[in-house]
Amino acid sequence: MILTDTLDIQKIRADFPILDQEINGRKLVYFDNAATTQKPQQVIDVITHYYQHDNANIHRGIHTLAERATRDFEASREAIRAFLGASSIEEIIFTSGTTQGINLVASTFGRKFIQAGDEIIISGLEHHSNIVPWQMLCEEKGCILKVIPVNDLGELDLEAYQQLLSEKVKLVSVNHVSNSLGTINPVAEIIRLAHGVGAKVLIDGAQATSHLNIDVQALDVDFYVFSAHKLYGPTGIGALYGKKALLEAMPPYMGGGEMIKEVSFEKTTYNDLPYKFEAGTPNIADVVAMKTALEYTQNIGRERIAAYEDELLQYATAQLSTIEGLRIVGQAAQKVSVVSFVIEGIHHQDIGVLLDNQGIAVRTGHHCTQPLMKRFGLLGTSRASFAMYNTLEEIDRLVAGLQRVKKMLS
Repeated sequence: MILTDTLDIQKIRADFPILDQEINGRKLVYFDNAATTQKPQQVIDVITHYYQHDNANIHRGIHTLAERATRDFEASREAIRAFLGASSIEEIIFTSGTTQGINLVASTFGRKFIQAGDEIIISGLEHHSNIVPWQMLCEEKGCILKVIPVNDLGELDLEAYQQLLSEKVKLVSVNHVSNSLGTINPVAEIIRLAHGVGAKVLIDGAQATSHLNIDVQALDVDFYVFSAHKLYGPTGIGALYGKKALLEAMPPYMGGGEMIKEVSFEKTTYNDLPYKFEAGTPNIADVVAMKTALEYTQNIGRERIAAYEDELLQYATAQLSTIEGLRIVGQAAQKVSVVSFVIEGIHHQDIGVLLDNQGIAVRTGHHCTQPLMKRFGLLGTSRASFAMYNTLEEIDRLVAGLQRVKKMLS
């Protein structure tokens, strides 16, 4: 346990007011970070400040409040550009989150550039939000959806992927990190192989951005989507990165204010990037706070956070493996701090309820990955996912809590 001392965990925890509470008479242990991370006081304060001091609509107003709101809104776009390593703010589109980002690409790029008989490749590790939009597009356009299989460790079968690739494939859409298993996918290789047959690639970065450094130019990815709420930021806001040439070629996603240059009853001309894809009044306060969330992790040091979270993962994996009848689902060689598990003879929902009675929050169910659960012959799992504010002592409480659950239900 060398790395624990490199972060002041107690100082970090003090920034997250929600952690300082009791649940069912016990100090909260929050292990549902893959679903959403908690928010530091700094992020909460920015949201409050915006509504108390700067609340105004952006871009169109010339008064002081509008100018301040616009300045801070666009400062967040620049922060995201730098965070992703994009070449231009024109390539950063604000969305409501990862799901909308995927749907935007499916509804614009997909409808314009994918035709009947074309193929789309996803993987067996995908969240429903990276399955359903492509199924809907296939139903509408008559294109074909193909799936990269998953091996027993929870890793993608790259040989099978290469066999799926052909000039018929127009898009490959896979996650960077599995929300259910924590598997880190070899996205650089996936992108390289897809480009070899002329296919474009979308990467779902919802689970990756809080754990990994992202460089969209180094990856040469065509589209990258993520959500702020899994990165210590607010809910209801996220971003789509797209290569500029692709975004310029794609039609707008929605019609309305802001995405236009000029409107008449005869014809509408569309706005320049990135505003062409941002119809209507956006979620301004949360966009502004998104920048603060990015800065929070960058100030602590993303590599230091990743190293500490890996320590938590290794410790949890070792300790949970001592519980008789417990099986960890997904043991990929490359993982982030997610442990999904089942206990023989005990339903995952019972585990979740009884842990909550002890003040321990984990996720149970299929984690919006029903096809993946079916691949492993399961209805669901219990999932503990760790963040930089979690501790080794909390993992010990989880292990003790599971032992108590076993005694109660065995």
